[in-house]
Amino acid sequence: MMLLMIAGMAAVTYVPRMLPFVMFSGKELPPFMKGVLNNVPYAVLGALIFPSIFLIKEGDLLFGFVGAAAAFALAFCGANVIIVVLGAIAILSAYTFLV
Repeated sequence: MMLLMIAGMAAVTYVPRMLPFVMFSGKELPPFMKGVLNNVPYAVLGALIFPSIFLIKEGDLLFGFVGAAAAFALAFCGANVIIVVLGAIAILSAYTFLV
């Protein structure tokens, strides 16, 4: 039963990731669609991070705003998502040592 459940979850995960490759292989997307898809990671990152800015456990709202400002500035400059996350972590680490 457990193996059947794992196989089902694997199929449910694999099919949505495989379908775009099969459907769009050899086709060129319009420039507008490329632009939208290029910004999806930043939109998702913002949706995940934004609520956490106001829910800091220590109650230091400035900590959340500094991290958000660092992430926003890096994303605005066009940095990769990983660079945005690591940069915000580095800025918050420096902020923690300074305060």
